[in-house]
Amino acid sequence: MTVFAGVEIGGTKVVVAVGTSPDDLSNPVRIPTTSPEDTLANVERVIDGATAGKTLGAIGVATFGPARLDRSLPDWGTILPTPKPGWSGAVIGPRLRDAFGVPVAFETDVAGAAMGEGRWGAAQGLLDYAYVTVGTGVGVGLIVDGAPVHGALHPEAGHIKVRRDPTQDAFAGCCPFHRDCLEGLVSGPAVAARTGRPGETLSPDDPVWDLIAGYLAEAMATLALVTAPKRIIIGGGVGSHPAVLKATQRRLLRELNGYLPHLDTDDAVRGFLVRPALGDRSGVLGAIALAQSLHDQPTMTEAPRATVSHGTSREDTHDDRKSDG
Repeated sequence: MTVFAGVEIGGTKVVVAVGTSPDDLSNPVRIPTTSPEDTLANVERVIDGATAGKTLGAIGVATFGPARLDRSLPDWGTILPTPKPGWSGAVIGPRLRDAFGVPVAFETDVAGAAMGEGRWGAAQGLLDYAYVTVGTGVGVGLIVDGAPVHGALHPEAGHIKVRRDPTQDAFAGCCPFHRDCLEGLVSGPAVAARTGRPGETLSPDDPVWDLIAGYLAEAMATLALVTAPKRIIIGGGVGSHPAVLKATQRRLLRELNGYLPHLDTDDAVRGFLVRPALGDRSGVLGAIALAQSLHDQPTMTEAPRATVSHGTSREDTHDDRKSDG
């Protein structure tokens, strides 16, 4: 039986699972994100155990960024300079590829979640859509023609500028690079800095939510106008807050003001801007979806698949796989 490993790497924890779909998934294992060496060694042990006696087809990695996604570059599969101690330059994709002798898909965590929602969740059946997460930061995964978009780097739409009126909103923003970019105004840390309290302790009718929704509506309108997605999925602790989602839908309708004919009614906007359907499994299932997509490509550029069995270590099988060319 061919299975796929999904690895979702976050700033505080890593989630690893093996399977082929939401209905065929091992119990996700959570690993603290410590040093790259310790974290990845633990990831390898989990994959080893979960794939014993099975054929591992490919591994999908959905990671925090910034990350090098361009497979043609020599530093593909690594973490680019990041404020997370010890992780700048961490080698992830090539390490897992060489350890298991299988293809490795390497994407951002938000692109991975988007792929999971596209295959099994709220964007099922669509080829063009977006996934937005609003939590500790703001991440945007753009899917066009069924694949994540990235060029010189992956999209960083969390740092687009939105219109802050200092007379209406005195908060200058908390992004260390741009101050009042989208992330600097609506992220979890921004909510806490504005109110002096974590967002989860605020009442649903706190006026801050409508302010946050206004900025999010501007950003969602920008995505709708620039990339023309057929749906936007919005998640994260702030993004999926019931008060925020409803207010953002309402404000988005007003922001577009009838310009897009497919988004000119309340019902249309409610069907366009939606919550994730996979919940907290979007990321790890998305990593598995990425692995499956890479495995199914007709032309492979990486090492062939390997069978991992009880009693056989990666070290025992690695030389044989390597000698196969």
